[in-house]
Amino acid sequence: MDSVLHHRGRIGSRTLLLTTAAMPLTGWAVHAIALHKRLAATRKDPLTGLLRRDAYTARARRILTRHGDSVAVVMVDADHFKAVNDTMGHPAGDALLAAFGARLTAWAAPRAAVGRLGGDEFAVVLDLPADGRAHRLKQLARMLHTPVVLDDGRTVDVAASVGAATSDVLGTRDLSVLQRAADAALYDGKHSGRAAVASSAHTTVPSIYGRRAGRPGTAVWGRAA
Repeated sequence: MDSVLHHRGRIGSRTLLLTTAAMPLTGWAVHAIALHKRLAATRKDPLTGLLRRDAYTARARRILTRHGDSVAVVMVDADHFKAVNDTMGHPAGDALLAAFGARLTAWAAPRAAVGRLGGDEFAVVLDLPADGRAHRLKQLARMLHTPVVLDDGRTVDVAASVGAATSDVLGTRDLSVLQRAADAALYDGKHSGRAAVASSAHTTVPSIYGRRAGRPGTAVWGRAA
């Protein structure tokens, strides 16, 4: 009996030792999971769920490398956003931005890079082959001009300006150049209700957010003004 008890005692001690030794590993695993969740949260904008600028940029460049000449860079500004905040309150403005985030995500599909660059400025980078490009950009323009219904039942009439630049037309896969051209095209088509598509002339705008209008050679696809 003593040998059996002694044997059981040895097993219990060994099990306890192994369990005790495993505890720090379990703690580190829990810590690693929590850290991963926090890092993932910092990659996304809490209001819209879209990627923040750095995460968006990294994914956008991967898409450009993978898909090459069929890639489109789409810049989006919410029109009259300040007026919504001023007249209907910041919760209404937040609801508008959240709605734009949801619509851009739904339009772009999961493998796209969809980012909120700041304020009411958004960007999408996605594989958008030429044969379906006009239809898809018209679809986006319609989606972004659909009124937003607030939780309290009020309806907000919304609008957005959209500019697109494509690798095949501009002959480059440089994200900065494509964003600059898309942004310049956006301001060509400001308040038109259509997606303005950049030509090579738009690549001469000196900064990504140069906010230049009146560039030549812009095509527009989308909802009638």
